[in-house]
Amino acid sequence: MHDVPPRVNPGGGRGVPQDMSDVQSGPGGAGRPRRSGWRRLLPTWRMVTGGVLGVLLVLIGGFFLGYALVSIPDPNAAAVAQNNVYLYADGKTEITRDGAVNRQNVPLSDVAKTARYAVLSAEDRNFYHESAVSPKSMLRAAWNTATGKGTQSGSTITQQYVKNYYLNQSQTVSRKLKEFFISIKLDRNETKDQILEGYLNTSYYGRNAYGIEAASQAYFNKDAANLTTAEGAYLATLLNAPSEYDLAAHPENAPAAKARWNYVLGGMVKEHWLTQAQRDATTFPTIGKPKPTASKAGQRGYIIEAVNKYLTDNNIVSADALRAGGYRITTTIQQSDEDAIVKSAQDNVWSKLGTTKADSYVRTGAASIDPATGNVVALYGGLDYTKQYVSSATNATYQPGSTFKPVILASALQHSSQTQDGQAITPDTVYNGDSKRPVQGPNGPVGYAPENEDKVSYGPISVTEAMDKSVNAVYAQMAQDVGTGKVTETAHALGLPDSVAVPSTPAMALGAFGASPLEMAQVYATLADHGKRIPYSLVTKVDKDGNDLSLPSRDPVQAIPRGAADTTTSVLRSVVDSPTATATAAQGSGWPSAAKTGTAEDDKAAWFAGYTPKLATVVALFGLNPDTGAQESLNNALGVARVNGGGPPGQVWAQYTADALNGVPQQDFDLQLQPGANTLPTDTGTPSDTPSTTTQAPPPTTTAPPPTGTAPTPTGTTAQPPSTTAPTTTATPTGTTPTPTGTATMNPVGGTTAGGGGSGPSSGPGAGSGPGSVSGAGSSTGPTTGSGSGGSTAGSRGTPVAASGGG
Repeated sequence: MHDVPPRVNPGGGRGVPQDMSDVQSGPGGAGRPRRSGWRRLLPTWRMVTGGVLGVLLVLIGGFFLGYALVSIPDPNAAAVAQNNVYLYADGKTEITRDGAVNRQNVPLSDVAKTARYAVLSAEDRNFYHESAVSPKSMLRAAWNTATGKGTQSGSTITQQYVKNYYLNQSQTVSRKLKEFFISIKLDRNETKDQILEGYLNTSYYGRNAYGIEAASQAYFNKDAANLTTAEGAYLATLLNAPSEYDLAAHPENAPAAKARWNYVLGGMVKEHWLTQAQRDATTFPTIGKPKPTASKAGQRGYIIEAVNKYLTDNNIVSADALRAGGYRITTTIQQSDEDAIVKSAQDNVWSKLGTTKADSYVRTGAASIDPATGNVVALYGGLDYTKQYVSSATNATYQPGSTFKPVILASALQHSSQTQDGQAITPDTVYNGDSKRPVQGPNGPVGYAPENEDKVSYGPISVTEAMDKSVNAVYAQMAQDVGTGKVTETAHALGLPDSVAVPSTPAMALGAFGASPLEMAQVYATLADHGKRIPYSLVTKVDKDGNDLSLPSRDPVQAIPRGAADTTTSVLRSVVDSPTATATAAQGSGWPSAAKTGTAEDDKAAWFAGYTPKLATVVALFGLNPDTGAQESLNNALGVARVNGGGPPGQVWAQYTADALNGVPQQDFDLQLQPGANTLPTDTGTPSDTPSTTTQAPPPTTTAPPPTGTAPTPTGTTAQPPSTTAPTTTATPTGTTPTPTGTATMNPVGGTTAGGGGSGPSSGPGAGSGPGSVSGAGSSTGPTTGSGSGGSTAGSRGTPVAASGGG
């Protein structure tokens, strides 16, 4: 068999074997087998090289194409921000405009050198020795934006300047690509100093200050050239979060702001722009008070602030978009109602200011909600936004005091709660109202013994009367009986924000937590609307360029059963209608009203919260030191020794309500009451012939009523509060009233316990069964009849005695 010679092509070269399975021989005779199996699926090095080169050619071509097509545009509209227009609820009448640019451009030489370095330390430490763009940061930001992980920056100062001055705040890939090419071109056309100057003049620092000169004036009342190292570092800190790090408006953010400030200074040391010794000598600066513009005078600034917060909190408009402007915002504020609350505050608070130190502490806030719609129809933040820039309508740092007691009662009714001995809690249930009486749990005292206002002890007292007189001992015990967790759930269901930290102890009865008048108005509006919660709103329409923005859904939710809400309302009506109650000021409105007063610890705040069938309003007076921002007592302000909720706050509430509802057909409450609320006490007594020298009822006796059931006669010149029950129709037995074998005492865990056995009448006043009318930690909701020795049945106002597990 002969070897077959290789085929020779016409050119004389050696050709490829016809059979591809043949072995290819090299110069040395070694063969190279062809690729087989899974290796055939892998690209060759030629293919890889070709692919990489192709991609690079596309990228290079795309770069040059983009560079050629994208030119440096004129400054955009965001560089000259538009106004936002705020309208009253009629959609026509203007409240004010906001958003005009507050900017004064200055050359880089007119900015303190340490302030410049501080900005570089905060935003771009490699600015002077790096390119205009940071591809790595851009890719990370684009990826996070595209994958929905949130908007990201990470850009160089050049890129941020391009975004601020030439483009917009949108987080899109197309915008970032434009930013990329414009930044490169700008870096070739302008010096680093020019770019830094432009950045400093276009950046936003909060307080409507655009540019470092305006920011320097806004925060430190000086030119940018005179900024200290500490002040410059603070302005650089603001670039990261302008609104949140303004400590005059948000003192709660001080830890975060100071941490960022320290980061800036640390970077300056690291970059050798500041020595360690200079850093150690630098202390956090004193930040000046905001200086609002004239367009925010009066209530305008408070309304703008509250509306803007509502828009951003509900993700209707972003803070950046609001700053850029161009929005037409129709608010829920009714002009007539707003005028009415302003006038009422002027008549009942500001016109009565004296010259004492306490008078300088007075701040007033109010919020009014239409229960049927949830719309905030009036908002009062203070005397004038240009003079008192912290809104007292939305200030959530003061204790609402006893205005929280109705929430405890509503929760008890909602959950059909019982006293410690198993008696249902109703408006007629009687508790022990002694001051500093230890709250009782299933296993005895829980370690809390609240003091009543003015240290008054009331003895046995009904739930309704305890609300009338705001008895801490009763409602602290009730909170324990219901369960503080359930009470907190009810509070949030009624509309108190989840962020409000209600104490998980019976101390909640004293309202020992922070809440704003607007937040409490939401709670009372829910009670007014029979337990239906409609989230409050401050806007009815928002449009830009003729397009309406979507607003959040606000469908009513039955937060608590109607019976629980309406029964609570019936008790709060007693607080208004009973002559010796604390909220009688509401009678001045001329409308059927339900209300509750409240006083914060050390009299630092006084509240009046109430509603008619048409309007729910909360008014509060706060004590605020204008120099330190500390909460102060209101004692001796407004010409009175003690400011309480039933005083100026109640007067503001009554006048405002009367004016706001002027011309509205009056209607009564339509209540569906739970059992035990149908026969609420009605004061039928006659006022004392001796004028009272105080608005407070005299302290009732702290000893048990005599076994005959007759209410004790108080001493002094002020009459005891008259009986709240109808006179008995049962004839008084003839003969001598039996004398019990023991002495009547107060049961340490309940109501009145009479003496031991003996014979007595089988019915009528003083009748009882067994050794006493109250057993153990039990409760009684009606007169006791039966045979046995006379037990005491009379409460402090002639109300049948009930004891509740230490209540």
